[in-house]
Amino acid sequence: MKADVLIIGGGIQGCATAYHLARQGASVIVLEKDYVARHASGVNAGGVRLLGRDMAEVALSKASMEMWQTLSDELGHDTGFRRQGLVNIAVDETDLNTLRAREAKMRATGYTHERIIDRGELRERLPHVNPNCVGGVISELDGYAIPYQSTNAFRLAAERHGARIVEGEELLSLRRVGCSWLAQGSSTRFEADTVVNCAGAWADRIALMIGDNVPLSHAAPMLMITARMPHFVKPVVGAVSRQLSFKQFQNGTVLIGGGAKGFADRAAGSTRLDYAKLADAARTTAEFFPIMRRAAINRMWAGFEAYMPDNLPVIGPAVNAPRAFHAFGFSAHGFQMGPVVGQVMADLVLTGRSQFPLGPFRIDRYDRKVL
Repeated sequence: MKADVLIIGGGIQGCATAYHLARQGASVIVLEKDYVARHASGVNAGGVRLLGRDMAEVALSKASMEMWQTLSDELGHDTGFRRQGLVNIAVDETDLNTLRAREAKMRATGYTHERIIDRGELRERLPHVNPNCVGGVISELDGYAIPYQSTNAFRLAAERHGARIVEGEELLSLRRVGCSWLAQGSSTRFEADTVVNCAGAWADRIALMIGDNVPLSHAAPMLMITARMPHFVKPVVGAVSRQLSFKQFQNGTVLIGGGAKGFADRAAGSTRLDYAKLADAARTTAEFFPIMRRAAINRMWAGFEAYMPDNLPVIGPAVNAPRAFHAFGFSAHGFQMGPVVGQVMADLVLTGRSQFPLGPFRIDRYDRKVL
């Protein structure tokens, strides 16, 4: 099989890149070793979060947030996006001082989307919050989407523009021959002018095939969801200094995250839950919202996620091979950036340029510098 661009990985980054390339006329193949949205892009918490981003990510995240507002209409398929706002709760004055320092930094850079709220407004927005909490910060644009739906919305839109999705085909080898990349899958050979590495928790292996080395690690962030409860919270909720993350869906179920990690076996492609950590996450949620003490947990799961040492992704060209690009290592906060990363990768592939500064995301940022 031959195409202009071969994308490795069928998560939201890969499918969004395929969509943006295909709609501009490029022939595209997406190669996925399992099935689209099988790993992080289909089983994450679905947070569409601009709030609290690293300063290096804010410009990208802000542009992506604008895209999310009309994304279902653009793609022609429901992403499940709901603009509910996101509140990070401050438990004490130390948290408020942290927020004030960040606010000053944000304002100095020209960003105004994060707003500190006092205890009174916190109680108005979250009537069931622990009354000892002193305030927080809110981003009104934020919300959530349904990960599996969103990733498949990009997949279906990409296919509508002619992209080919090949599932159940693991990449075994990749090499540059002349002006082409030759890729050997488990049963099929592929040829492309350009290759894009969106392989998530397996992306370091693909990077090595391309010629780039990267200190990627992987883990299994865990989630749990409750049975239906009476509606008691509208915004997505987090905390300034505690591991808290949850949201209530329209059907009344509550999704609890917080970053607790289970056990990841990348070689086997399997994960196991750490029930002690899940219990801690449940206790934290009930501490912030006593109403959650009556919640019944319905299901628990974990997915594979790729992490970089600085928790910033790799986005940009390969450094040791031509016509190769990377988008991976989003460190459990890449779902929201999927739409804009797809656009950035398409721009890099087609024009060699991006309107966003990508220096902080270069793949060689950890290479030892020779003086």
